[in-house]
Amino acid sequence: MDLTVVAYVVYLLISVALTVWVARTLSRNGRLFLSDVLQGDEKLADAVNHLLVVGFYLVNLGFVALYLKAAEAVENARGLFEALSVKVGVVLLVLGVMHLGNVYVLNKIRRRGLMERDQTPPVPPQGWTGTAVAGS
Repeated sequence: MDLTVVAYVVYLLISVALTVWVARTLSRNGRLFLSDVLQGDEKLADAVNHLLVVGFYLVNLGFVALYLKAAEAVENARGLFEALSVKVGVVLLVLGVMHLGNVYVLNKIRRRGLMERDQTPPVPPQGWTGTAVAGS
């Protein structure tokens, strides 16, 4: 079997496994964060969490598939490891950027929600105050 094909198979196995692991970790640990962002609405948090996971899979697995082709044929074990290190390293960087992008956007949404909650008075107004008369 050609070493380039071996590199493809190993790259796909590692990249898909890493993508699934990161997506599951983000989904499991991000649920509480989403619940806070969405002000305790558990059903909405679960729905958004699921949509984010699906989008994460689509973007990252699409990138993995597009990045599969090797620039040069792999001829020996050293070339195999070099090709894999570059490809897996780029996939890890893309996964990290995707994760940071998700956290950044969700944090912006959370901050906006906190600001809106702070602007609502804790008690409704009791009535109107009279105007002050000058000199009294």
